[in-house]
Amino acid sequence: MQGFHLKRFPVVIRYGLPITAMGLVIFLSNLLVHYPVAVVFGSVDLADWLTWGAFTYPVAFLITDSTNRLFGPGHARQLVYVGFALGVLLTLTDALVTAAVRADVISATVLEALFNDPDARSMLRVAIGSGTAFLIAQLIDVHIFDRLRRENWWKAPVASSFAGSLVDTALFFSIAFAGTGLPWIGWGLGDFCAKLLMMGLLLYPFRLLTGFADDPVRAT
Repeated sequence: MQGFHLKRFPVVIRYGLPITAMGLVIFLSNLLVHYPVAVVFGSVDLADWLTWGAFTYPVAFLITDSTNRLFGPGHARQLVYVGFALGVLLTLTDALVTAAVRADVISATVLEALFNDPDARSMLRVAIGSGTAFLIAQLIDVHIFDRLRRENWWKAPVASSFAGSLVDTALFFSIAFAGTGLPWIGWGLGDFCAKLLMMGLLLYPFRLLTGFADDPVRAT
């Protein structure tokens, strides 16, 4: 079956649906990252390793890969840039809210609290780590997917999501938590395992979303 050209789809589908889906995933992930997974397996308490955000965030790779498959890498990169802006806005908002609260307590300006208060400064590091990891990991995902798009349908999403997830995890946890004394390496391992699980579970939805476009038109 011949693939579909970008111009055959209305703007609301080419742009509106992917952007809305990406924005929803980023919003939910930023919300759910505050809720640990309160499940215990034997002596292992998953709350020490995972938050529910670890299971929603990988859906961003599904959205990026589906957009890449249907509309090409250029379109997918545009989606990544929009997602990056949304993610930075949300995480910076969290950091500024924390700084504003602390500013009242310590009688300082918001900017002084943002850079000097430990809680606010940690939120700023999380914002920087989150934005950096998202942008680089998603762009790597787009590149690898495009290189493998003519292979068997599952190879591109698996390879690109694996590489993107690995880079995302390494960048985020090292930027946000390295040197803090927190067990960030263990958190990162738990997060990466959750991403791998979701990568497998999301293969079938990817096939459902893109199976009609077996030979997509490549667009840069």
